[in-house]
Amino acid sequence: MDFQTSKNLGGVGALLLFIGPLFSYAHFLGGFLSPIGFILVLIALKSFADHYKDAGIFNNALYSFITCIVGVVLAVGVFIATAFAVIADLGITDWTNAAEWTAVFASEIALDSLLALLGGGIIALVILYVFVILTAWLYRKSLVKLASKTGVGLFGTAGLLFLIGAVIPVVGLLLTWVSSLLVAIAFFSMKPTAEPPP
Repeated sequence: MDFQTSKNLGGVGALLLFIGPLFSYAHFLGGFLSPIGFILVLIALKSFADHYKDAGIFNNALYSFITCIVGVVLAVGVFIATAFAVIADLGITDWTNAAEWTAVFASEIALDSLLALLGGGIIALVILYVFVILTAWLYRKSLVKLASKTGVGLFGTAGLLFLIGAVIPVVGLLLTWVSSLLVAIAFFSMKPTAEPPP
């Protein structure tokens, strides 16, 4: 893949990461834009890793993607397992039977079960938080390597902003969102360079 194509793929992918959250509120198909965007960015990073003979550009981004998926699966798994354990402890056999649910919540056991569910939810959030920070750290490493090879410092700035956004809960979502726009601008700012000698 040539330099210009890789640059355009990366820029378009980062733009999809930026506009994906906006469209996901308007239409459910908007939720597919961000994953597609990240895949395009990965393809571009693979191409640039080959171009600059630095596997870390792609590998760190790939590990970041895998870490993100593992973190989400683990967090969701912990919460679902906790929820099923709580429901089993409550003795609910028919989920559609309102009388069973009413009887459970009228009893004293319900408070302990709700606390157990809350505890499971907190553990799931902590797991997710740790994996989000690890994901951001790996993605930043990839962008910093790309910045050093291309001379486009905006990649490094975007990586730092992404990491800071991951560390700060809730408010940080805005920073990570803005960092995708910076990545897009950085991709479109790249200038073709000669391939480094072997």
